[in-house]
Amino acid sequence: MKKIVILISGRGSNMQAIVETCIAQQWPAQIAAVISNKADAAGLAFAASHGIPTAVVVSKEFSSRDAFDAALQQKIDEFEPDLVVLAGFMRILTPAFVAHYARRMLNIHPSLLPSFVGLHTHQQALDAGVKLHGATVHFVTAELDHGPIVAQAAVEVLNNDSEDSLSQRVLRQEHIIYPRAVRQFIEGKISVSGHHVTIADA
Repeated sequence: MKKIVILISGRGSNMQAIVETCIAQQWPAQIAAVISNKADAAGLAFAASHGIPTAVVVSKEFSSRDAFDAALQQKIDEFEPDLVVLAGFMRILTPAFVAHYARRMLNIHPSLLPSFVGLHTHQQALDAGVKLHGATVHFVTAELDHGPIVAQAAVEVLNNDSEDSLSQRVLRQEHIIYPRAVRQFIEGKISVSGHHVTIADA
């Protein structure tokens, strides 16, 4: 039985999708904990209502990124995870933290990487006039939003799209590809060579 720890900063809709899919599909895994850097993160209540242990490591209480990441790492490791999943966790992580979870930490980014890294990706896509936008599941590396790509989903950009309408359609795809990628990891179907990911039976 593999253990998953999920990190959130807000409502954690991707966390909810992963939890619900894990239960519905009876993965050989358990959500060992949901941890937030914000005490008022709405997703904590959802996790608790499903009997999942929760914890809070408040980022603003630490004097440096290094100090926060060290405390967060200590809390995560109490649950002995096989996989750490970032689900709307709004922190830039230090290289030492990323290295500790190398090849066992996933993130989802709301763009078709390597395009539109960072924040406000939907507005970036609209400003650039692209015809396709989407979401990317990737392994986390020290370089922001540049880790090996596990999965992507494309969404057509419509002429009348706003940042909000585009983000809603992308989010629906996130809720499909992220749980699927997590399950593939848990089942040992993902292998990484350099920057390339291969998925067995895909």
